[in-house]
Amino acid sequence: MISQTTKSSPGRPRSIEVHQAILQATLDLLAEVGYQGLSIEAIAARAGVGKATIYRRYDSKEELIAEAIECNRPQLTIPDTGSLWTDLEEVHKQAAELDLSPLGRQTIAMIISLASTIPQFAEIYWKKYVIPRRKAASIIFKRAKARGEMSPDVDPDLICDLMTGLLFKSILFQPETEEIESYMRRALDFLLQGVTSKPSQ
Repeated sequence: MISQTTKSSPGRPRSIEVHQAILQATLDLLAEVGYQGLSIEAIAARAGVGKATIYRRYDSKEELIAEAIECNRPQLTIPDTGSLWTDLEEVHKQAAELDLSPLGRQTIAMIISLASTIPQFAEIYWKKYVIPRRKAASIIFKRAKARGEMSPDVDPDLICDLMTGLLFKSILFQPETEEIESYMRRALDFLLQGVTSKPSQ
């Protein structure tokens, strides 16, 4: 058993390198030729692998593109400070650092563009990445309900969807009179009025 493990272990770093090369090739070609001009053959050639290597990992071009884009989006860490509003402040801070950076803006713009024109991509991205991220964020609101900070009939998924929509809108069409961070914080305050007990400042 030891000899088998030792024999197989050198292949693992190569596998990781191949995977990263495929994702990077996908992003590079997507930027160069766009979705319509992108093919598995071209990705394989740019990554220096065979088409079969890609097909073993992905069922479709859309699935590969979705993962390549997502690899540029660091995951949010869901805080547990014991307070709804301090949890939201921490999430807001993380989101501003990740999504309001130049790379974050470009990534979100690409997601919106592809999802609005390619139904297959939209479905894959929604199921594999949006829903899990929304479920993770909704934990904050479920904890708040348990602590009595939020009305029990509030829909956490709806709040997450509304805030995501506001963020995307703000990135594409920036507020004219204030910074995006300030706008999002004000929007969240307004959205949660009447369903939470906000601590006094």
